[in-house]
Amino acid sequence: MSDASQPEPLVKLRGISKHFGEGETRVDALRDVSLEVHPGQVIGLLGPSGSGKTTLLNVIGCILEPSSGWISLDGDVVYDGRWLKSDLRKLRLEKIGFIFQFHNLLPFLDSTDNVALVLTLAGFSAADAKARAVELLEYLEVGNRKNAAPANLSGGEAQRVAIARALANRPRIILADEPTAALDSQRAGIVMDLLRKVAIEQRAAILAVTHDEKIYDRFDHVFHLRDGILDRTDGLRSEERRVGKECRSRWSPY
Repeated sequence: MSDASQPEPLVKLRGISKHFGEGETRVDALRDVSLEVHPGQVIGLLGPSGSGKTTLLNVIGCILEPSSGWISLDGDVVYDGRWLKSDLRKLRLEKIGFIFQFHNLLPFLDSTDNVALVLTLAGFSAADAKARAVELLEYLEVGNRKNAAPANLSGGEAQRVAIARALANRPRIILADEPTAALDSQRAGIVMDLLRKVAIEQRAAILAVTHDEKIYDRFDHVFHLRDGILDRTDGLRSEERRVGKECRSRWSPY
């Protein structure tokens, strides 16, 4: 149940199960998973390969339909035994940002245009899309690389551009699949500190799948998936201990 002292969860799952196949070939990827992620939280999702972590992200991201259960995103019930929204693409565009292990930036566009493209597809004018893109790049401390091609960015810079792209439409739910796996310890820490900044300043909920031991101390709580079953581990640190250090600026373009 939700803590009465906390705001309503941005992500709320009840009894989510997902299986593939039937009979002897059936595989239960998720088994009766319940989860809440609140505004300002960064949650880690751990587990061995094949445990259901990416399946869970895809269910929360409305990419994969669960076999049963109930889902609420940002206060809006979107699944109750079936999808309750007819346009899942629009739902994802409005509510969810995705960050992946590899930045997947378009090599023929510079940093600004990689971020602005998302906004153009959403109906923004070219000028407004570019202005918003530059604002986000500045916010994530890569404004000096706004004209750089992806091939000329470091791994950490490219991942920050990818985060800017994920934030373009101001989603309050951010799903990250191994966001630091391709980065060294220093760059991984920078990326996770920026995600922490986003979570706190934007009151966003961030759920990150990871095998990266370098970033375990960046999470408020860690959950383990084993054979599709979700177990919670104690929070690894106090948010209050880090807010002052990590939120260097209260200004936000979000």
